Amino acid sequence: MANMNYLEADAKLQEYSAALLELRKDGVNKIADMKQEIAAAKRNKLMDAAARDALIAESRKKITTARSVAEKNRAHIAELEKDAVARSNELAAIHIKEIVAEQNTLMATYKADYAAAVSALKADEKKRTAEINASYAGKTTAADRAHKKEAIRNSAFELRSALFDAKSKFNTNVERAKTVKNQAYADHILKNRALRNGTTTFSENMSLRWQNYLAQFRVSKFLLENGLYIAIVVFFVVCVIVSPLIGNGALLTFPNILTILEQSSTRMFYALGVAGLILIAGTDLSIGRMVAMGSVVTGLILHPGMNIVMFFNLGPWDFSALPTAVRLLMALILSIVLCVLMASFSGFFTAKFKIHPFISTLSTQLIIYGFMFFGTSGTPVGSIDPNIKDLFGGRWTIGELGGELITFPKLIIPAVIAVIVAWFIWNKTRFGKYMYAVGGNAEAASVSGINVFWVTMGIFMMAGVFYGFGSFFEAFRANASAGTGQGFELDAIAACVVGGISFSGGIGKIGGAVLGVIIFTSLTYCLTYLGIDSNLQFVFKGLIIIAAVALDSIKYLKRK
Repeated sequence: MANMNYLEADAKLQEYSAALLELRKDGVNKIADMKQEIAAAKRNKLMDAAARDALIAESRKKITTARSVAEKNRAHIAELEKDAVARSNELAAIHIKEIVAEQNTLMATYKADYAAAVSALKADEKKRTAEINASYAGKTTAADRAHKKEAIRNSAFELRSALFDAKSKFNTNVERAKTVKNQAYADHILKNRALRNGTTTFSENMSLRWQNYLAQFRVSKFLLENGLYIAIVVFFVVCVIVSPLIGNGALLTFPNILTILEQSSTRMFYALGVAGLILIAGTDLSIGRMVAMGSVVTGLILHPGMNIVMFFNLGPWDFSALPTAVRLLMALILSIVLCVLMASFSGFFTAKFKIHPFISTLSTQLIIYGFMFFGTSGTPVGSIDPNIKDLFGGRWTIGELGGELITFPKLIIPAVIAVIVAWFIWNKTRFGKYMYAVGGNAEAASVSGINVFWVTMGIFMMAGVFYGFGSFFEAFRANASAGTGQGFELDAIAACVVGGISFSGGIGKIGGAVLGVIIFTSLTYCLTYLGIDSNLQFVFKGLIIIAAVALDSIKYLKRK
């Protein structure tokens, strides 16, 4: 059997490790120890201030000395690390191959044993069934027939139980073999990391991730997590193939891709906003009305000349005399403030009175809808000043490609910035960690010291900020009115669900919401490009949504 401790047992590697430890002891390791001592002293509230300052000063002196030692030994350490890692790689190349071959042989044996066990069990059950039939031959009473049926049923049950046990044993053995193979790779990487004093290379990290993925890969799990995406990819491939055949031209072109991204840009803000609410097992039905509210305000302020819209019999207004920068800032701030206020209204009732967001946001939707239509009588605010509209809604000319002029949509830039900001909040801030905690289990989060009320309010307010930005940019795409944004909430929610943000709460990533928006926008674009009736497009969307939610429910049940 291959030696699993070959790296630790190798005398040469032991020499390298001992030499590196000695060289680092009074250098880099000393620096790390002193930094930890300083951090501990700063956290110690019981220590006298003078004693703390003295300890920190002394530790910093030691760090200065250790740095000179580390600099002196740096070249020697680097040379030893290189030789040690080379030795580790040399040993690993030999032993990992032996371990993998050994475990593959065992797995083949397990498979053969399992097949033989299944055959034997089925043969035994067939024999038992034949014996039962023989023992009841000639017996025709109702009681005899019932006894025979019961005996055959028991025999079949015993077979299923035995097959289940055999399958479980086989799976356990195979899992053990896969773990041994994966551990061989992991031991190699961990040894190299130790030799480099805790650092690894990009290739080593990727190699270890790949081996971990292979060790945990299951076809059923893969299809459960990616089946919907595979089906969508197949659908897009079919669209790409069919489009030129029916005379609509090539679908997969650079200009079309840019158009899809442009259409996704404003929708991205709505998905990023509602994603946080879905993460805490909520939703938001007021997105479309907030879009209308912010877009109308933006359109009123940025309209060239006198606007025809009267709001509650006030107006009309003419903001064209103001500087462009002031008008833009005013429109953006008002859109954000109004959306945050309405989102906070919903969030308060959800956080304070535990009202489900479905109800609180539905109420907000109706309130905004009523105010907008009553206040404006449904009159469109008209177009934005063309010169201002080009600032965000225009395109940059890139050049020509295949005789076709290529232009880059400006709206893609703010959408990319929004994605980066949302990713940072979700993954690199304490608030992001609290979001996951509250979404996973609000009661446990509260017990651990998290203020669930303010986290929930913060999520709603953050959503309002994203809606405000999105509604501001939406006005640059079309003439705004009280009906703008109709149904946007459904697309945003569906995009998040398709992107893997679970309605169960506490599960999901920003990347999923981004992917979901692009998928849904691409789906609509492809269907429109192929000439599919807009009403039938709802059928495709509905099927995707129900499939995504069904898969999410199955995964949730499996986790339970």
